[in-house]
Amino acid sequence: MARILVVDDDEGVRSFLSDTLELAGHTVTRADSGEQALVHLFRNAAHLVLTDLKMPGMDGLALLAQVRSGHPDVEVIVLTAHGSIDAVVDAMKAGAFDFLQKPLRSPAQLRELVDRALERYRLRARQEVACDGPVARLSYGAPAMEAVVAALRKVAATDATVLLQGESGTGKEVAAQAVHRWSRRAEGPFVAVNCAVLSETLLDSELFGHEKGAFTGAVARRRGRIELAEGGTFFLDEVGELRPELQARLLRVLQERRFERVGGTQTVLADVRWIAASNRDLRAEVQAGRFREDLYFRLAVFPVRLPPLRERREDLPALARSLLEQKGRELGRPGLRLSAAALASLQAHPWPGNVRELANTLERAAILAPGEEIGPEERFLAPLGSAPTSLDQSALTMEEVERQAIRQALAAHEGNRRKAAEKLRIGLRTLYDKLKRYELG
Repeated sequence: MARILVVDDDEGVRSFLSDTLELAGHTVTRADSGEQALVHLFRNAAHLVLTDLKMPGMDGLALLAQVRSGHPDVEVIVLTAHGSIDAVVDAMKAGAFDFLQKPLRSPAQLRELVDRALERYRLRARQEVACDGPVARLSYGAPAMEAVVAALRKVAATDATVLLQGESGTGKEVAAQAVHRWSRRAEGPFVAVNCAVLSETLLDSELFGHEKGAFTGAVARRRGRIELAEGGTFFLDEVGELRPELQARLLRVLQERRFERVGGTQTVLADVRWIAASNRDLRAEVQAGRFREDLYFRLAVFPVRLPPLRERREDLPALARSLLEQKGRELGRPGLRLSAAALASLQAHPWPGNVRELANTLERAAILAPGEEIGPEERFLAPLGSAPTSLDQSALTMEEVERQAIRQALAAHEGNRRKAAEKLRIGLRTLYDKLKRYELG
């Protein structure tokens, strides 16, 4: 059933709504103000909000605006006193699903309206998966990706742990989102943590949360990301960057489905579906002694390799057009299209950054193009301010392109390796390995 947030400063109304919806099988959270409701929404995913319009402090219209801005997928039903027509009109214009008049006397009317709101939520979710959702960016017909999508659909029907491996930019997080949306946990939260971006000191608290006073600055209890993913999917990106101590703690969570917050003794249950991803070869990491073998086998229940873009070049024309259409909508430039010459230059590029690099390239082209047709004269593969160069970089090997990207990232951050790694969206340890491999100091 659904997660519903009830917001009203009247305790009697809150109780009536909550009791009725809980009897219908829903999970209900109560808030007595708009401010408290936003805190609940930040900590716990919701599918539907029922809110009174007239409340002290943040009223229902202000809360509705915040929900539409920060949680656009959540449906909102507003409660209003009899005769408040203008307020109802304003709420509907602001994006409310529907309204209920107070005093509320009919549980059946409430259940019927809630069911309709939740059906719209589910219908939109299905449409996103079918049309504009993650799968639309995963596959365009290349046999390698068709096989991946078929495997992901099968495993999504289970709660098996999935390990996604592939180069940076191949779409591992997109694949994880697709598995979540196709699963029975689709209405639960999807929570992601990138182990390569967070510092080692923050990652422990980020994953498991902490108790008040656990360390300097811990002024209150904080729920970790695993706890926030309760009932949904937890995506652990770049899991190969975890230090040994955290690997051990993560292994215990996977084995026992429970953990303790940092500085705490209370056991917290973890009802989550696990998906992990890495751009490293974790088997090689195990052999090198950098990754626990027992953790690897816990994660690799269902391993999937996402092929790089150079292995699925037949997908590139349709993928490029789709990404350009998306970027055009976001930038307010619908109707942008690629010329045959521009598409040929895209096909000649080695794409060491894979789909992410392609998306960034097309966004840059959408910004720079003077007209609706993007031609090769835009030179959108070259960095801004660089000397004119040929669009055709097919003569460069992937290693040479990667070496150039590392040099540029280091130069842009005055040799700061952590910032360069974040710029390249790879782990710090991965960057050190590549510096050694390419003899870049």
